[in-house]
Amino acid sequence: MKITGLDNLQKRLQKLANDAQALDGSHAVPLEELLNESFVRKHTQYSSLSEMIEKSGFDVKSPEDFKAIPDDEWDKYIRSITSFADWTAMLGKATEIWTTKKLGL
Repeated sequence: MKITGLDNLQKRLQKLANDAQALDGSHAVPLEELLNESFVRKHTQYSSLSEMIEKSGFDVKSPEDFKAIPDDEWDKYIRSITSFADWTAMLGKATEIWTTKKLGL
């Protein structure tokens, strides 16, 4: 009996291990990378993060403006445009998808 393909499997497992090691620890991932157009289109009625923020009714011209939005008001907006319970849940799903892609899964 001859088993083939083990070299390929070993290479794939090594790549996965390397990718996982690269993701270890804390990372600053830009919001636009987490909530990319594909994610926003799939989970909202908007085509981009910037459109989603623009249509929110909040006056956001800088990262500081965004941070100044009261959490409960932003969560209410997120509930109204997505199936997510709140902003944290939305970011959690986006992070899960981002991580899966980075791992090549």
